[in-house]
Amino acid sequence: MNLQSELNKSSLFQNLELLASQVVEGFISGIHKSPFHGFSAEFAEHKIYNKGESTKHIDWKLFAKTDKLYTKRYEEETNLRCHMILDNSASMYYPEVEKLGVNNLNKIGFSVLAIAALMNVLKKQRDAVGLSVYSSSYHNYFPEKGSERHHQMLLAKLSEISQEENLNKETKTYTYLHQIAENIKRRSLVFLFTDMFQSTLDNKALFDALRHLKHNKHQVVLFHVLDKGTELNFDFDNSPKRFVDVETGVHIDLYADTVKKDYENKLHTTIEELKLKCAQYKIRYIDVDVASDFSKILNTFLIEKHKF
Repeated sequence: MNLQSELNKSSLFQNLELLASQVVEGFISGIHKSPFHGFSAEFAEHKIYNKGESTKHIDWKLFAKTDKLYTKRYEEETNLRCHMILDNSASMYYPEVEKLGVNNLNKIGFSVLAIAALMNVLKKQRDAVGLSVYSSSYHNYFPEKGSERHHQMLLAKLSEISQEENLNKETKTYTYLHQIAENIKRRSLVFLFTDMFQSTLDNKALFDALRHLKHNKHQVVLFHVLDKGTELNFDFDNSPKRFVDVETGVHIDLYADTVKKDYENKLHTTIEELKLKCAQYKIRYIDVDVASDFSKILNTFLIEKHKF
């Protein structure tokens, strides 16, 4: 994508809608060179024709170009309800970034821009989108709507979140996932953006909360957002360092190599358990690296949308 890679924090997210549009446009351009060629039309004013539907609205010109059947969308159509859930706890503000850019994001910046890009797609398709935000409390709940006013309100909230400072906000993800699950009444495609770090580790409570998200037959995708270089691979030089828990303020001084092997083994075990539980509950688990582009997010949306 030809996007400016070095912008200060406020200027980047004051233009969140423009950036999201550029992310989507760059992805669509890439689709033509990928196995997903043909899906790109769905980001505009078309949907794939399903056998048994009326042929009245088939776009025959597009069929001549793609050899695939699409029908034209109309303004009154709203076929999808999508709810975004954003973990806004202190650990999501890692790593510290002086100048945010599309290729230089922390976890909260990556998640905000990913959600904005998904919203851009949903807006083009006139689908309904909602948003829930939590950290030390369940901050915000916006029900699924498809209006322009609602879209701008969500963008404003995401932009505001991206410019917040790390305030040592702890979280118990499982507590708020239960509350969010109760709020989403109608069947929806649910996207959860979180690093899965929390102040108190209670795997049973966490997995019960994830299972609750499947209530009302919601289709759930967990985007596990990490800075893989340091958080997954613990890639630090072996000099004395102070490691600080950004949610509690507790710190420890040590050489990285002293704990590297044990840390990596513990984290990989935890992630494998999470993947297993997600598979058990029919929740799609997607690992995401903040150093990567947004194609994994948008590809996942395309795949999940076709299952919905």
